[in-house]
Amino acid sequence: MSYINESIIYNIYPLGFCGAPRDNDHQLNYRLDKIYDCIDHFKRLGINALVFNPLFESSHHGYDTIDYRMVDKRLGDNESFKKICDTLHANGIRVILDGVFNHVGREFFAFNDVQQKKWDSRYCGWFQNLNFDGRSCYGDPFWYEGWAGHYDLVKLNLRNDEVVNYLLGSVEMWIDEFGIDGLRLDAADVIDPEFFKKLKNLCKSKKPDFWLYGEITHGDYNRIANKDMLDSVTNYECYKGIYSSHNDHNYFEIAHSMNRQFANGGIYQNIYTYNFVDNHDVNRVASVLRDKNHLYNIYTMLYTMPGVPSIYYGSEYAVEGKRTRDSDYDLRPCLDLNNVPNANYQLCDHIIKLGKVRLALEALKYGKFENVNIMNEKLVYKRYTDNQTVFVLFNLTDHDERVGFDSRCNAKLTDVLNGNQVFDCNGWCELPVPAYSTRILVVNDGSFTVNLDSENVCAPVKNEAPEKAEEEVTVGARYRHFKGNEYEITGFAKHSESGDRLVIYKSLSDGEVWARPYNMFVETIWDNGRQIKRFEKI
Repeated sequence: MSYINESIIYNIYPLGFCGAPRDNDHQLNYRLDKIYDCIDHFKRLGINALVFNPLFESSHHGYDTIDYRMVDKRLGDNESFKKICDTLHANGIRVILDGVFNHVGREFFAFNDVQQKKWDSRYCGWFQNLNFDGRSCYGDPFWYEGWAGHYDLVKLNLRNDEVVNYLLGSVEMWIDEFGIDGLRLDAADVIDPEFFKKLKNLCKSKKPDFWLYGEITHGDYNRIANKDMLDSVTNYECYKGIYSSHNDHNYFEIAHSMNRQFANGGIYQNIYTYNFVDNHDVNRVASVLRDKNHLYNIYTMLYTMPGVPSIYYGSEYAVEGKRTRDSDYDLRPCLDLNNVPNANYQLCDHIIKLGKVRLALEALKYGKFENVNIMNEKLVYKRYTDNQTVFVLFNLTDHDERVGFDSRCNAKLTDVLNGNQVFDCNGWCELPVPAYSTRILVVNDGSFTVNLDSENVCAPVKNEAPEKAEEEVTVGARYRHFKGNEYEITGFAKHSESGDRLVIYKSLSDGEVWARPYNMFVETIWDNGRQIKRFEKI
């Protein structure tokens, strides 16, 4: 088995996470070094693999690659990322990169050569359907194929041996020099299958447990995830089924998908799917749900269904975000994971518990799947190996329910998610399940437990010292804002609606008066890859 069976994945979109400029200014900045401050958070969550969406040098959003062999200067350089990889590996966290091999940006060196030399360029064969019988929409004296009609994304010709060798050489470099452990293959459903076969041969020869999974939004997963090509795919069918079954109070939807995919005779029994409830391309799950109380059951389902669970950065705190007609940048915010505004710490603590449960239970990591009892608002399914059987019970209603199921056993059932509570069971069981919650029941002799100690929680440590805001920020004191302007404190106030404590301060340059929440005034922020105070006393 691959290491992926023992994994919990965390997915980061680096350019957004680090607050990088949307257009590459080509100025070196070590913004990605903020990852060091997140390692303890990852370990609390039980994370042991990180997926970085594009971090190759690009023009704008990461998917318009300029150089496959360089880290984007907005994030750092190759040396700084090597140190990040070494540190993550030393902490037991594997590194998976986003391989964008279907298309490149218009600043890619080979495309620039065609622009300059036209038909005399040795790289004319590198691009799909390039011809000199017309002009591109950007005014080039030639036409080329853009990916999905986006002509800032120039489609590569993956039937060209030079292109294939260049891309495989780039992957080999990332394995040899950075020790990466896997690749996400962007737009996998439109990439030449022969390229995937060569890629797999290379990667497995370097690292037998190297993991390759492809982005595929529809269609038959088996055509890409098979013994000759990729190991896995993004499970968009269950992504949709998980949230919509909760929104519609219809567990039959997700139960049907999991049965179709994973039960005995299921079409994807041999694929360890990459499972998720949101990512950098779709709305945050906390924004999609009609009732946010369902977040807890949604993550329990993500962690107990077949396949590997993946958390999109910030969603463990129920961060929200929706794409608009013109932009998806709200899905990719700059976050300090140790100080998330309006964080749902209860959800984060629940996910910590799920991580401990998942990593402790063989049946959840390796087991087969079987639906046991399906109702609109209640669901029971089973995960099992030869050595262990686990029943997962869901109640999505707003009130306590009794959930019944046939256990086919005479044994003890230990609820490892809820204090290791033990139930006696003889065949048919009917157990109470509180509103909006789940039980994870392990069949045993009554001695089995999972340690869910509360020492590693998401909530920030509280400062036990008495708060004396007015003594820390005093009337008459002068402060310099991190952007350079200087101010004098003139007083304090209380917000009439929220009750927040406000700092009132006056600009020393033009006398304009401002008000800001006290906690925001004194907070530490990220700027250009370093932590600084928003206002520094002078």
